[in-house]
Amino acid sequence: MNIARVDLNLLVYLDVLLREQNVTRAAEQLGITQPAMSNGLRRLRALFDDPILVRSSSGMKPTERALEVQPKVRQILSETQFLLEPKQDFKPLSSKRVFRIMASDYAEATLFPRLIKHIRSEAPNIILDVLTPSDVSYKDMEQGRVDMAINRFDEIPQSFHQTTVWTDSFSCLMNKENPAAKNFGLKTYLEAQHVWVSKTGMGVGFGVNPEKSGGLGWIDQALSRIGQKRKISVFTRHYQMPGLLVQDNDLIATLPTKVAVMQAERFQLELRDPPYYIPEFELKMAWSPMLHHNLAHQWLRRLIGYTVGKLR
Repeated sequence: MNIARVDLNLLVYLDVLLREQNVTRAAEQLGITQPAMSNGLRRLRALFDDPILVRSSSGMKPTERALEVQPKVRQILSETQFLLEPKQDFKPLSSKRVFRIMASDYAEATLFPRLIKHIRSEAPNIILDVLTPSDVSYKDMEQGRVDMAINRFDEIPQSFHQTTVWTDSFSCLMNKENPAAKNFGLKTYLEAQHVWVSKTGMGVGFGVNPEKSGGLGWIDQALSRIGQKRKISVFTRHYQMPGLLVQDNDLIATLPTKVAVMQAERFQLELRDPPYYIPEFELKMAWSPMLHHNLAHQWLRRLIGYTVGKLR
Protein backbone atom coordinates (compact mmCIF):
# COMPACT_ATOMS: atom_id res chain seq x y z
CA MET A 1 0.00 0.00 0.00
CA ASN A 2 1.27 3.46 -0.93
CA ILE A 3 1.22 5.54 2.27
CA ALA A 4 0.96 8.73 0.19
CA ARG A 5 -2.59 7.68 -0.65
CA VAL A 6 -3.58 7.12 2.99
CA ASP A 7 -5.32 9.88 4.95
CA LEU A 8 -3.26 9.84 8.17
CA ASN A 9 -6.06 11.68 9.98
CA LEU A 10 -7.70 8.27 10.09
CA LEU A 11 -5.15 7.26 12.74
CA VAL A 12 -6.51 10.03 14.97
CA TYR A 13 -10.03 8.72 14.35
CA LEU A 14 -8.90 5.18 15.14
CA ASP A 15 -7.21 6.21 18.38
CA VAL A 16 -10.31 7.99 19.69
CA LEU A 17 -12.72 5.29 18.51
CA LEU A 18 -10.77 2.57 20.31
CA ARG A 19 -10.53 4.68 23.43
CA GLU A 20 -14.22 5.59 23.54
CA GLN A 21 -15.64 2.45 21.88
CA ASN A 22 -18.60 4.62 20.90
CA VAL A 23 -19.07 6.55 17.65
CA THR A 24 -21.07 9.39 19.22
CA ARG A 25 -18.59 10.02 22.06
CA ALA A 26 -15.65 9.76 19.65
CA ALA A 27 -17.25 12.40 17.43
CA GLU A 28 -17.72 14.68 20.44
CA GLN A 29 -14.07 14.21 21.43
CA LEU A 30 -12.91 15.32 17.98
CA GLY A 31 -15.52 18.05 17.57
CA ILE A 32 -17.05 16.54 14.41
CA THR A 33 -20.51 15.25 13.53
CA GLN A 34 -21.58 11.68 14.14
CA PRO A 35 -22.06 11.02 10.38
CA ALA A 36 -18.49 12.22 9.79
CA MET A 37 -17.19 9.85 12.44
CA SER A 38 -19.28 6.99 11.03
CA ASN A 39 -17.75 7.70 7.63
CA GLY A 40 -14.30 7.66 9.23
CA LEU A 41 -15.03 4.24 10.76
CA ARG A 42 -16.18 2.98 7.35
CA ARG A 43 -12.92 4.15 5.78
CA LEU A 44 -10.87 2.57 8.59
CA ARG A 45 -12.63 -0.74 8.02
CA ALA A 46 -11.72 -0.57 4.36
CA LEU A 47 -8.14 0.46 5.12
CA PHE A 48 -7.49 -2.38 7.59
CA ASP A 49 -9.84 -4.88 5.95
CA ASP A 50 -11.27 -5.42 9.44
CA PRO A 51 -14.50 -4.40 11.27
CA ILE A 52 -12.42 -2.51 13.92
CA LEU A 53 -15.47 -2.24 16.24
CA VAL A 54 -18.24 -4.84 16.51
CA ARG A 55 -21.52 -4.78 18.40
CA SER A 56 -21.88 -6.87 21.56
CA SER A 57 -24.41 -7.19 24.36
CA SER A 58 -22.50 -4.53 26.32
CA GLY A 59 -21.88 -2.11 23.43
CA MET A 60 -19.21 -1.75 20.78
CA LYS A 61 -16.07 -3.83 21.31
CA PRO A 62 -12.71 -3.69 19.44
CA THR A 63 -11.68 -6.62 17.29
CA GLU A 64 -8.48 -8.58 17.88
CA ARG A 65 -6.82 -6.71 15.01
CA ALA A 66 -7.85 -3.35 16.49
CA LEU A 67 -6.39 -4.25 19.90
CA GLU A 68 -3.18 -5.34 18.17
CA VAL A 69 -2.64 -1.99 16.43
CA GLN A 70 -3.93 0.27 19.24
CA PRO A 71 -0.63 0.68 21.17
CA LYS A 72 1.28 1.23 17.92
CA VAL A 73 -1.18 3.92 16.79
CA ARG A 74 -0.95 5.62 20.20
CA GLN A 75 2.86 5.62 19.97
CA ILE A 76 2.83 7.05 16.43
CA LEU A 77 0.49 9.89 17.44
CA SER A 78 2.48 10.62 20.60
CA GLU A 79 5.77 10.87 18.69
CA THR A 80 4.13 12.99 16.00
CA GLN A 81 2.78 15.38 18.62
CA PHE A 82 6.25 15.63 20.17
CA LEU A 83 7.75 16.32 16.74
CA LEU A 84 5.36 19.19 16.07
CA GLU A 85 5.53 20.84 19.51
CA PRO A 86 7.77 23.91 19.74
CA LYS A 87 11.02 23.10 21.53
CA GLN A 88 11.04 24.71 24.95
CA ASP A 89 13.55 24.39 27.74
CA PHE A 90 12.24 23.40 31.17
CA LYS A 91 13.65 25.45 34.02
CA PRO A 92 12.67 23.88 37.36
CA LEU A 93 13.72 26.85 39.47
CA SER A 94 11.28 29.23 37.77
CA SER A 95 8.58 26.80 36.60
CA LYS A 96 5.05 27.10 38.01
CA ARG A 97 3.81 23.88 36.44
CA VAL A 98 1.14 21.80 38.19
CA PHE A 99 1.88 18.05 38.24
CA ARG A 100 -1.12 15.83 38.82
CA ILE A 101 -0.12 12.44 40.20
CA MET A 102 -2.40 9.59 41.14
CA ALA A 103 -0.83 7.82 44.11
CA SER A 104 -1.97 5.05 46.41
CA ASP A 105 -2.05 5.85 50.09
CA TYR A 106 0.95 3.55 50.51
CA ALA A 107 2.97 5.46 47.90
CA GLU A 108 1.93 8.80 49.35
CA ALA A 109 2.98 7.75 52.87
CA THR A 110 6.40 6.40 51.87
CA LEU A 111 7.67 8.24 48.80
CA PHE A 112 6.04 11.67 48.83
CA PRO A 113 7.46 13.26 52.01
CA ARG A 114 11.01 12.89 50.65
CA LEU A 115 9.99 13.68 47.05
CA ILE A 116 8.34 16.94 48.11
CA LYS A 117 11.46 17.90 50.05
CA HIS A 118 13.52 17.55 46.86
CA ILE A 119 10.93 19.42 44.79
CA ARG A 120 10.90 22.30 47.30
CA SER A 121 14.68 22.49 46.95
CA GLU A 122 14.91 22.32 43.14
CA ALA A 123 11.59 23.80 42.00
CA PRO A 124 9.95 25.80 44.80
CA ASN A 125 7.13 27.18 42.60
CA ILE A 126 5.94 23.82 41.27
CA ILE A 127 2.61 22.54 42.60
CA LEU A 128 1.74 18.89 43.21
CA ASP A 129 -1.89 17.79 42.96
CA VAL A 130 -1.96 14.30 44.51
CA LEU A 131 -5.04 12.32 43.50
CA THR A 132 -6.42 9.07 44.91
CA PRO A 133 -7.01 6.02 42.68
CA SER A 134 -10.78 6.56 42.87
CA ASP A 135 -10.31 10.08 41.40
CA VAL A 136 -8.69 8.85 38.19
CA SER A 137 -9.43 6.56 35.26
CA TYR A 138 -7.00 5.06 32.77
CA LYS A 139 -8.65 7.30 30.16
CA ASP A 140 -7.62 10.39 32.17
CA MET A 141 -4.05 9.14 32.17
CA GLU A 142 -4.05 8.14 28.53
CA GLN A 143 -5.18 11.60 27.47
CA GLY A 144 -2.48 13.26 29.59
CA ARG A 145 -4.89 14.90 32.06
CA VAL A 146 -2.99 13.10 34.83
CA ASP A 147 0.80 13.10 34.65
CA MET A 148 1.40 9.67 36.14
CA ALA A 149 0.17 6.99 38.50
CA ILE A 150 2.25 5.46 41.29
CA ASN A 151 0.61 2.32 42.58
CA ARG A 152 0.59 -1.48 42.63
CA PHE A 153 -0.98 -2.50 39.32
CA ASP A 154 -2.53 -5.88 38.53
CA GLU A 155 -2.87 -4.76 34.92
CA ILE A 156 -2.29 -1.60 32.92
CA PRO A 157 -2.89 -0.59 29.27
CA GLN A 158 -0.10 -1.79 26.98
CA SER A 159 0.40 1.66 25.50
CA PHE A 160 1.54 3.13 28.86
CA HIS A 161 5.16 3.51 29.81
CA GLN A 162 5.99 2.04 33.21
CA THR A 163 8.89 1.36 35.50
CA THR A 164 9.33 -0.28 38.89
CA VAL A 165 9.86 2.24 41.69
CA TRP A 166 10.85 -0.40 44.26
CA THR A 167 10.06 -3.85 45.59
CA ASP A 168 8.76 -4.18 49.15
CA SER A 169 8.15 -7.02 51.60
CA PHE A 170 5.76 -7.23 54.58
CA SER A 171 6.27 -6.81 58.34
CA CYS A 172 4.10 -7.14 61.45
CA LEU A 173 3.56 -4.13 63.68
CA MET A 174 2.37 -4.25 67.32
CA ASN A 175 2.93 -2.46 70.59
CA LYS A 176 5.66 -3.76 72.89
CA GLU A 177 3.15 -4.88 75.54
CA ASN A 178 1.12 -6.98 73.12
CA PRO A 179 1.04 -10.57 74.50
CA ALA A 180 1.74 -11.87 70.99
CA ALA A 181 5.13 -10.11 71.00
CA LYS A 182 6.46 -12.32 73.82
CA ASN A 183 6.30 -15.59 71.89
CA PHE A 184 5.62 -14.49 68.33
CA GLY A 185 4.83 -17.25 65.87
CA LEU A 186 2.04 -18.50 63.64
CA LYS A 187 -0.04 -19.73 66.61
CA THR A 188 0.05 -16.41 68.48
CA TYR A 189 -0.44 -14.52 65.20
CA LEU A 190 -3.65 -16.44 64.45
CA GLU A 191 -4.95 -16.07 68.00
CA ALA A 192 -4.52 -12.28 67.91
CA GLN A 193 -6.86 -9.63 66.48
CA HIS A 194 -5.72 -7.79 63.35
CA VAL A 195 -5.90 -4.52 61.42
CA TRP A 196 -6.57 -4.87 57.68
CA VAL A 197 -5.30 -2.15 55.34
CA SER A 198 -6.62 -1.91 51.80
CA LYS A 199 -4.77 -2.92 48.68
CA THR A 200 -5.69 0.13 46.63
CA GLY A 201 -6.36 -0.13 42.90
CA MET A 202 -8.02 1.99 40.21
CA GLY A 203 -11.72 2.72 40.63
CA VAL A 204 -14.03 3.36 43.54
CA GLY A 205 -13.99 0.68 46.24
CA PHE A 206 -16.86 -0.46 48.44
CA GLY A 207 -17.21 -2.35 51.71
CA VAL A 208 -15.40 -5.62 52.34
CA ASN A 209 -16.81 -9.00 53.31
CA PRO A 210 -14.79 -10.45 56.22
CA GLU A 211 -16.03 -13.95 55.35
CA LYS A 212 -14.33 -13.91 51.96
CA SER A 213 -10.72 -13.89 53.13
CA GLY A 214 -9.40 -14.85 49.68
CA GLY A 215 -10.75 -11.54 48.35
CA LEU A 216 -9.15 -9.40 51.05
CA GLY A 217 -5.75 -9.03 49.39
CA TRP A 218 -2.30 -10.57 49.30
CA ILE A 219 -1.84 -11.07 53.07
CA ASP A 220 -5.05 -13.07 53.49
CA GLN A 221 -4.45 -14.92 50.23
CA ALA A 222 -1.04 -15.97 51.58
CA LEU A 223 -2.70 -17.25 54.75
CA SER A 224 -5.34 -19.03 52.70
CA ARG A 225 -2.62 -20.92 50.83
CA ILE A 226 -1.54 -22.56 54.10
CA GLY A 227 -5.15 -23.20 55.11
CA GLN A 228 -5.34 -20.43 57.73
CA LYS A 229 -7.37 -17.30 58.34
CA ARG A 230 -6.71 -14.34 60.64
CA LYS A 231 -9.22 -12.54 62.88
CA ILE A 232 -9.73 -8.99 61.60
CA SER A 233 -11.19 -6.40 63.99
CA VAL A 234 -10.57 -3.19 62.02
CA PHE A 235 -10.71 -2.48 58.29
CA THR A 236 -9.05 0.76 57.17
CA ARG A 237 -8.13 2.31 53.82
CA HIS A 238 -5.33 4.49 55.16
CA TYR A 239 -1.73 3.41 55.69
CA GLN A 240 -1.26 6.20 58.24
CA MET A 241 -3.72 4.53 60.62
CA PRO A 242 -2.19 1.17 61.70
CA GLY A 243 0.49 2.67 63.93
CA LEU A 244 -2.15 4.67 65.79
CA LEU A 245 -4.48 1.69 66.04
CA VAL A 246 -1.95 -0.76 67.47
CA GLN A 247 -0.27 1.78 69.76
CA ASP A 248 -2.66 1.31 72.69
CA ASN A 249 -4.40 -1.92 71.66
CA ASP A 250 -3.69 -5.65 71.43
CA LEU A 251 -3.93 -5.53 67.63
CA ILE A 252 -1.42 -6.63 64.99
CA ALA A 253 -1.03 -4.82 61.65
CA THR A 254 0.69 -6.63 58.78
CA LEU A 255 1.98 -3.91 56.47
CA PRO A 256 4.44 -3.25 53.66
CA THR A 257 7.81 -3.04 55.37
CA LYS A 258 8.60 0.55 54.32
CA VAL A 259 5.42 1.78 56.04
CA ALA A 260 5.88 -0.51 59.04
CA VAL A 261 9.44 0.70 59.69
CA MET A 262 8.38 4.35 59.56
CA GLN A 263 5.52 3.80 62.02
CA ALA A 264 7.56 1.58 64.34
CA GLU A 265 10.13 4.38 64.66
CA ARG A 266 7.50 7.10 65.08
CA PHE A 267 5.39 5.34 67.72
CA GLN A 268 8.06 3.14 69.37
CA LEU A 269 6.37 -0.08 68.25
CA GLU A 270 7.54 -3.67 67.90
CA LEU A 271 8.43 -4.86 64.41
CA ARG A 272 8.50 -8.56 63.48
CA ASP A 273 8.77 -10.68 60.34
CA PRO A 274 5.52 -12.45 59.41
CA PRO A 275 5.41 -16.06 60.66
CA TYR A 276 4.47 -17.27 57.16
CA TYR A 277 5.50 -16.48 53.58
CA ILE A 278 3.96 -13.43 51.89
CA PRO A 279 5.24 -12.68 48.37
CA GLU A 280 6.92 -9.34 47.79
CA PHE A 281 5.22 -6.77 45.57
CA GLU A 282 6.29 -4.03 43.18
CA LEU A 283 5.37 -0.36 43.40
CA LYS A 284 5.24 0.95 39.83
CA MET A 285 5.12 4.30 38.10
CA ALA A 286 3.13 4.56 34.87
CA TRP A 287 2.46 7.41 32.43
CA SER A 288 0.89 8.10 29.05
CA PRO A 289 3.00 8.00 25.87
CA MET A 290 1.64 11.51 25.21
CA LEU A 291 3.87 12.80 28.03
CA HIS A 292 6.88 10.57 27.54
CA HIS A 293 8.98 13.20 25.69
CA ASN A 294 7.74 16.19 27.69
CA LEU A 295 10.79 17.88 29.24
CA ALA A 296 9.04 18.78 32.50
CA HIS A 297 7.75 15.24 32.79
CA GLN A 298 11.22 13.83 32.16
CA TRP A 299 12.59 16.05 34.92
CA LEU A 300 9.97 14.78 37.39
CA ARG A 301 10.65 11.14 36.51
CA ARG A 302 14.39 11.69 37.04
CA LEU A 303 13.72 13.39 40.41
CA ILE A 304 11.54 10.48 41.52
CA GLY A 305 14.32 8.09 40.55
CA TYR A 306 16.84 10.17 42.51
CA THR A 307 14.50 10.24 45.54
CA VAL A 308 14.02 6.49 45.45
CA GLY A 309 17.80 6.01 45.29
CA LYS A 310 18.20 8.09 48.45
CA LEU A 311 15.49 6.10 50.26
CA ARG A 312 17.17 2.73 49.63
